[in-house]
Amino acid sequence: MVMAGSESAEAESAGRNRRAPQETPRRPRDRALTSVADLREAGLFDGDPKTLEPVVEEFRLAITPDLVGLIDPTAPDDPIAAQFVPSPRELAVEAWELDDPIGDDVHEAVRGVTHRYPDRVLLKPTHVCRVYCRFCFRREKVGDAEQQLTEGELTAALDYIAGHPEIWEVILSGGDPLVLSDRRLHDLMRRLEAIEHVRVIRLHTRAPVAAPDRVGDGLLKALALRKAVTVVIHCNHARELTPEVRAAIARLVGAGIPVLSQTVLLKGVNDSVEALGELMRAFVENRVQPYYLHHPDLARGTGHFRVSLKRGLGLVRALRGVLSGLCQPTYVLDIPGGFGKVPLTPGSLVDRGAGVYEVQDFRGAIHRYTDPGEQP
Repeated sequence: MVMAGSESAEAESAGRNRRAPQETPRRPRDRALTSVADLREAGLFDGDPKTLEPVVEEFRLAITPDLVGLIDPTAPDDPIAAQFVPSPRELAVEAWELDDPIGDDVHEAVRGVTHRYPDRVLLKPTHVCRVYCRFCFRREKVGDAEQQLTEGELTAALDYIAGHPEIWEVILSGGDPLVLSDRRLHDLMRRLEAIEHVRVIRLHTRAPVAAPDRVGDGLLKALALRKAVTVVIHCNHARELTPEVRAAIARLVGAGIPVLSQTVLLKGVNDSVEALGELMRAFVENRVQPYYLHHPDLARGTGHFRVSLKRGLGLVRALRGVLSGLCQPTYVLDIPGGFGKVPLTPGSLVDRGAGVYEVQDFRGAIHRYTDPGEQP
């Protein structure tokens, strides 16, 4: 049975860098895994279905064929499985975990639009993803058909953006905006392009990594605007950057679209200098600019992925010493409650002891942050 993470540091280090066996490749699947039965058929779960079915009922499951092919089913600490194969540990919810850990709802201006920062907004036309990460900070909403914007709601969202000239950038998120068809995405991008004060459109997506064939001619045509378009890919381990993924990235870059990265720091997946270093170098080699390294959010049932702030700061400090400056992401914390992201450096936190810190948001307000990774 594949489990998410490992209790042993030594096992984590070995597992996160383990490569799936090449001598006996599994028959590729033609559809995503979306049920416990699918996991059993793929050899990724051999336990009692009753232990996993409540997890899948609570938090959506989907693993694309491309990602299934990367998982080593013989390794209990496989870093790809840890990210996507559900675990009974997800039902262990701690008191400090939140349904909306980064405060999306607090700043929802109209349905589908989060206006947290003065000059930019999140536009979430869909909450569907190609793959559902087990640590997702929007896991309460992703995959829920009732969260999709209707045409009327999308029009109201665009009207809000058009009515606020301070909005310089629109970030398409969700869900994953690249689950939209080429036709729908083409239409949405042109409607945004027509808003004079919107100068930059950014897309946050897992699709080029989870399903690299999504990056085809139709998508590139949809993204071809007179205004600046940037794609930010979510990738947490160098093994995810297969030849197919690298080719998809090359198609984006070749079309003149800058590609940036965002990575979540995850226990048992990439919480080592070796794993992070290999990933950041692979980004730069493939013309992807390292952008964000996210401290894990306080989403429900994700405690087994969490590292401490001290551990994260130590890793970032070590990376600075061994990697080119081109390979340095910005380590950030999204302050719970909707107060925004802050870069994490030793000087940005005031340590009050016993795992309690004070952190300052971009408005200058001071917030107390209790680090679950340092609690007994």
